[in-house]
Parts: sequence; structure tokens; C-alpha cells
Amino acid sequence: MLTLTQLKPPDINAVVNFTLPLTAEERTRSRHRFTWEDGKVVFLRLPRGTVLHNGDILADESQSNSIRIVAKPEPVLTVVAHTPLLLLRAAYHLGNRHVPVEITPNYLRLSPDSVLLTMLKKLGLEIKEEVVPFQPELGAYGNHHSHS
Repeated sequence: MLTLTQLKPPDINAVVNFTLPLTAEERTRSRHRFTWEDGKVVFLRLPRGTVLHNGDILADESQSNSIRIVAKPEPVLTVVAHTPLLLLRAAYHLGNRHVPVEITPNYLRLSPDSVLLTMLKKLGLEIKEEVVPFQPELGAYGNHHSHS
């Protein structure tokens, strides 16, 4: 059993014992229990409000074990538009519904939702169903650290 309690500063050369693939929703939990395929149990006990990012490194109290967080591929809707304005309109309408959205210059990405899928199609957007890592924007007031 391993209890992870702290987020370490980003370090490309850090020695990590394991990687822990987590979905976007799982990366927002500061208290959670995970079981690996081999039966090993890992507990997260992080400061409330901690949001984990792809590549973050967590350590246990003794600093003897480090785990790298990876964004786990999950089902998503990837939204593309013929014009930047159309993509902006889609982002606006999704933002009004307070759903987590990954925003890039070329596409928006969100968790599968049939109501939103219908709305986006009516706006004239193209939607692909994919299974890829999902990295939504954090709220403007969330605890976050930037990754360049």
C-alpha cells in the first residue's frame, strides 16, 4: 500500500517508480483510492483543490516512492469548425453549461453528452468520437500550476 501526499516540483529527470493513468475527472480528486492490475493499492491524500496534470509527479511522505501521473485515454467528443468564429461560438455555448472543455486553437474537446452533441451539430460543427487523453481547462479560480 502506498499513500501519496505531495506534488513535487516538475523535474524531467526525476526517478519514478510507477506511472498512474488517470482520467480528467480522477485528476480532480484530492482523496482517492486506486488499485493497480497487480493488486497494489495507492491512496491519494493531497491538499484539497489539487488538480493533477499529465506529467505531474507525486511522492509519499518518506519521498522514497514517486509516481508520474499520465492522462489516461478516455471517450471524448472532439469538435472542429470551418471557421474560428464557429469554434468560439461553440466554446461560448459550452461555457454557459459549465461543462469541462479542453480548448485549443483548432478544436474543443468534451466528455460524451448526447444533448451537447445535438446542440453542437445544430450550430454547424463537426464532431468526432475519440478515445484520447482529455485535458480540460481549469476554472478561473482553481488551484493550478501552468505547464508550458
